[in-house]
Amino acid sequence: MKTLRAPVTPGEILNEEFLQPLNMTQKQLAKHIGCDVKVINRIVNSKSAVTAEMALKLGATLNTTPEFWLNAQKAIDVFEARQKVGKLPKPIFQAS
Repeated sequence: MKTLRAPVTPGEILNEEFLQPLNMTQKQLAKHIGCDVKVINRIVNSKSAVTAEMALKLGATLNTTPEFWLNAQKAIDVFEARQKVGKLPKPIFQAS
């Protein structure tokens, strides 16, 4: 079944569900987890994907799991791939 609208990005989740309610800036988060503020900014603005390493850091910092962040990223990746690929090939065999 094809999703018609894009899933919420990890950056939107990060910004709207964590940074804003915590009154935390991107710079403060970056300093806390030990990365450049540009990395956080690119994630928030959907210019970069959440990596496994970043998912570990975000999970530990924000009391979530790394899988939470990776699943959000995977949903975006699959949605974008579906948009790009279009029609998929038919299966070559039937599962039993």
